[in-house]
Amino acid sequence: MTFPGLRIGDLVARVPIIQGGMGIGISLSGLASAVADQGGVGVIATAALGVLCPDNELGYLESSVKALREEIRKAREATKGILGVNIMVALTNFADMVKTSIAEGIDIILSGAGLPLDLPKYRKEGSSTKLVPIISSAKAARIICKRWLTRYGMLPDAFVVEGPLAGGHLGFSREELRDPNCSLERIIPEVVAAVEVFERENGVKIPVIAAGGIYTGADILEFLKLGAAGVQMGTRFVATHECDADEEFKKAYIEAKEEDLVIIESPVGLPGRAIKNDFITSIEKGLKKPFKCPYHCITSCNCSESPYCISMALANARKGKLKGGFAFAGQNAWRIDRILSVKELMESLEQEYDKAVEESGTS
Repeated sequence: MTFPGLRIGDLVARVPIIQGGMGIGISLSGLASAVADQGGVGVIATAALGVLCPDNELGYLESSVKALREEIRKAREATKGILGVNIMVALTNFADMVKTSIAEGIDIILSGAGLPLDLPKYRKEGSSTKLVPIISSAKAARIICKRWLTRYGMLPDAFVVEGPLAGGHLGFSREELRDPNCSLERIIPEVVAAVEVFERENGVKIPVIAAGGIYTGADILEFLKLGAAGVQMGTRFVATHECDADEEFKKAYIEAKEEDLVIIESPVGLPGRAIKNDFITSIEKGLKKPFKCPYHCITSCNCSESPYCISMALANARKGKLKGGFAFAGQNAWRIDRILSVKELMESLEQEYDKAVEESGTS
């Protein structure tokens, strides 16, 4: 028994796992190429690349484009596998990141943190880049499908459905995070049913990928049984040798206890899940961290009134400077107890999946 493949249009991943795009700088070419090389879909995160990789001769926008182009090319040199980029709709340089990714021939663009209603307009004729919205509800799936059909005569190549146990910024209110009706187990069948209507009417296949809180091979089987074609996993890939973050960042995951996973109010106006540390505690006490905004990188960020710059805080953490920032993480990060290679992680997930299939009697 082995993993089933994941088909998105004419792309077929041997392993039905998309590695979550984790900014700022947690998943760059190193992690993405390693995952792609093991048969999954490796994903480069584009958020605030201009902060992470500044070029003194260029401004933020130009630095971001240059850094993204370099990361895609480095990943391409390292693997023949499937590569994607994660581009948040809320980025002020969203259009630049999309255009650059398509020009570089990236296999997949995954886009959330808002509804990517105009994403298809950037895909030029002849481009094979797949467009995959990241959503949190069946309603969002229907809105996107209707808009894309009406304006562009096309449908998404797939959907990633992110549940409330994910790390980082979340597409739920605080109340919804505690609501059983908003669990990923409830949302996936709803999205699958909503998408099936458009599949039947248009003669296409739109795979639904489950994301948020998925930790084991048995979890993967559970969501495939619910109708998902694959899963997206971010947190598990942080504690790998190939992850692009500093060792101190990875150690924060290994040392985290279950009670350390907390929901914070991000300066960008969304709840987010992170590992609690002294930086977060000081913010909760009302202390401000003086900063100079390097660039208004998120459209919803009121940088003039924010108690800290989230891009700088996340960039500091990525470099291992956790006194000046914090780590975003999924709800199950506390279960991680050691650092593995991506190959070891993939093999262990497949073994767990096979065992779960055997125990359940699933063929």
